[in-house]
Amino acid sequence: MIYKIEWKEVATLSYFNEIDFILSKWNEVEVQKFEDLVYDFLATLFKTPEIGIYNSKNNFYSLVISKQTTLYYKIIEDKSQIDLILFWNNKQNPDDLTKLLY
Repeated sequence: MIYKIEWKEVATLSYFNEIDFILSKWNEVEVQKFEDLVYDFLATLFKTPEIGIYNSKNNFYSLVISKQTTLYYKIIEDKSQIDLILFWNNKQNPDDLTKLLY
């Protein structure tokens, strides 16, 4: 089954925050590499959404897309939809992640 991907507001904001961070630390070439990597993962995700690590307590998945970034998402089976929740920079304070996800 192929799933539709829905970008939630926080996912969109956090994605662009990651791009801004990469641009401030490196350059546009690295931003393009990150964007390509994300869209490659999304192409795989919409075909096989269970590839992430499932958190049964909170009903979401996490998928490490690079050493620096983890994607959090939910699968909405009855809509054949994947909701992108958050792109997380793994070097940030984990307490902030908890506030955003729970």
